[in-house]
Amino acid sequence: MKIKKNDTVLLTKGKDKGKTGKVTKVLPKIEKVVVAGLNVAKKHSRPTRKNPRGGIIDLHLPLFASNVLIICPRCSKTTKAGYKVTDKGKMRICKKCHEALDQ
Repeated sequence: MKIKKNDTVLLTKGKDKGKTGKVTKVLPKIEKVVVAGLNVAKKHSRPTRKNPRGGIIDLHLPLFASNVLIICPRCSKTTKAGYKVTDKGKMRICKKCHEALDQ
């Protein structure tokens, strides 16, 4: 999977289409990502010892990784990630400006 934690991504499908956010969690086995502020659902919880008042909780649900595009920090365009092998190892690059995506 070419998307990593802390990448800035643009959502291409769904109710939040066109919005951007930062990846907070990557689930590679099911090919999904959790993005802060996107795909938020409300859950009603009953009172427990942890949360004695109960109430409504915001849940950040996972999105399919194919529905998000990485935004390059150098050229600020949406791009697909490519790989380049160097003496330091394999690194992700922007396919538009050919700069490294990893800091």
